[in-house]
Amino acid sequence: MSKQRIVVGLSGGVDSAVTAYLLKQQGHDVVGIFMKNWEDDDDSEYCSSNIDFVDAAAVADVLGIEIEHVNFAADYRDRVFAEFLREYQAGRTPNPDILCNAEIKFKAFLDHAMRLGAEKIATGHYARVRLNETSGKHELLKGLDATKDQSYFLHRLNQAQLSKTLFPVGELLKTEVRRIADEIGLPNAKKKDSTGICFIGERPFREFLNRYISKEPGDIKNAKGHTIGEHVGLSFYTLGQRQGLGIGGLKAKGAQRGGGDHAPWFVARKDMTTNTLWVVQGHDHPWLQSSQLLAQDASWTAGAPPPDGLLAAKTRYRQADTSCVLAPEPATNFALDFAAPQWAVTPGQSAVLYHGDVCLGGGVIAEATPQR
Repeated sequence: MSKQRIVVGLSGGVDSAVTAYLLKQQGHDVVGIFMKNWEDDDDSEYCSSNIDFVDAAAVADVLGIEIEHVNFAADYRDRVFAEFLREYQAGRTPNPDILCNAEIKFKAFLDHAMRLGAEKIATGHYARVRLNETSGKHELLKGLDATKDQSYFLHRLNQAQLSKTLFPVGELLKTEVRRIADEIGLPNAKKKDSTGICFIGERPFREFLNRYISKEPGDIKNAKGHTIGEHVGLSFYTLGQRQGLGIGGLKAKGAQRGGGDHAPWFVARKDMTTNTLWVVQGHDHPWLQSSQLLAQDASWTAGAPPPDGLLAAKTRYRQADTSCVLAPEPATNFALDFAAPQWAVTPGQSAVLYHGDVCLGGGVIAEATPQR
């Protein structure tokens, strides 16, 4: 690759730091940008953007590159967080990282980088981009480190975005990234990976949501229709959830009403009409198993859906690919029929399709068909 001006999203983490280093080693003109996207409680213990910027600036200093601090907080609130809250209020469980990538990192950030004269942008995601010489299309591939692959979160990227994007650490194992960072003396070589909501950080989630969504308590019912407790508001629960249900002490009562006396409880359904939270006992209860799903708002990396037929899909991050049959529906919908039932398929989450290592795109799960 000839020398290019490449703008790297420096987050303060080790992956983006090594990304910038690798590109500079290849002879590119590298500029760092730190994105600030959250301001509501920036001085709290959970939102560490100030600390992250100090780390990103220290990395830029070691690497000898410029760094610019850019505020996208208004874009984030309008394009990502508002949708995030709408989905939770509707009883679904959205994935803000996917929306954040599509709307901020590869839209607002990409646009800003192009205004700075960049030819490409780069981030520290564990994924890869490849130009398919036969089709002339850019393909999104899984990162080589299967334990860190982030293609699931990037599946909404389109051809224009993929053609301008580099993922250097997607070619490496995480252990190698850490080794490089340590070897060249990066100050954040041993910094732990962030796992919280994109740009909002790690925090008690129910307490955080409580600031933005009103509580409306209602009944918790078991599969037999018996009321066994009270929930704090349907928005605060997700399908498959086991912790924080407040019914652990009801084993004996559950047993008297037909439930098992020791099996754990799981959230199985949320009825917004009656404000009822339905729970079942046992991880493998039929209500938690789905063989089909309908997804909406599909986005395909190639610009069009793949042909009908046998593919693989994930219905949540960190899930193994599972065999399925794709059937495109009208508009931007599609249906998936799974070879084996899937556990806790959750409306609001994304169903992402793969052909081998190639991520084809996906859509937002609208509904799932429980096993009969």
